[in-house]
Parts: sequence; C-alpha cells; structure tokens
Amino acid sequence: QVQLVESGGGLVQTGGSLRLSCAASGILFSANFLGWYRQAPGKQRELVAAISTTDRTDYADSVKGRFTISRDNNKNTVYLQMNSLKPEDTAVYYCNRGLSVASLLQVADTGDYWGQGTQVTVSS
Repeated sequence: QVQLVESGGGLVQTGGSLRLSCAASGILFSANFLGWYRQAPGKQRELVAAISTTDRTDYADSVKGRFTISRDNNKNTVYLQMNSLKPEDTAVYYCNRGLSVASLLQVADTGDYWGQGTQVTVSS
C-alpha cells in the first residue's frame, strides 16, 4: 500500500530556510512524477513544486526562485529546499505522486491518499 511520510518542517523566521523530505513506499518511485503541496488554514491545497521522471521541475509563481524540488530514486525520497521563507509560506506541506504534471494538479483535489504532512510556520 502507498505510504508517504513527510518530515523536516518547523518554525523559522522570515528569510530562513528549511528542507523538507518525503519518503515514499508502495509505489514504483522512479516511474512517478512527484509533487509538493501545501495547505494553509482556510485555503485549498495547492501544488507548489513538481518534478518529472527525468528531473524536469515546475514551480508555482509564488515560490519560483525560492524553492527547489529534487528527488533521489535510490532512497525513494523527494525533497523541497525552501529558502527566503515568507509568512505566507506558512502551511502544512504534503507530497504526492502522479503520472504527469496535469495529474499532480488533479491530485490536489482528488488524491486518494495523503500522508500526515509537515507543518511549516514562518514568523514575521
């Protein structure tokens, strides 16, 4: 069965950095696109970063230039390096998988499985 375990969140000041990790099991990791999502209180879950099976990356405009997604197929782990953090980055961060960027966008609304997420709080 699918298992996604996010970690690395915490409390950081504006301008600080965090590195999130998501360890996956129960999927053919290398064959999947992977995405990082976030959900702030009262808001819908949104896809903020995606990485393809060939390491092509895409980012939401709100995080472009500050966040970097990467993957390690040997460790079945996807990472999100977050720099220059802002208070508006405060959210619970999740990872998930799909077969394309389009499917990752759909997963934000229709995903059948989500891990517990990791809380990121950026203080002003």
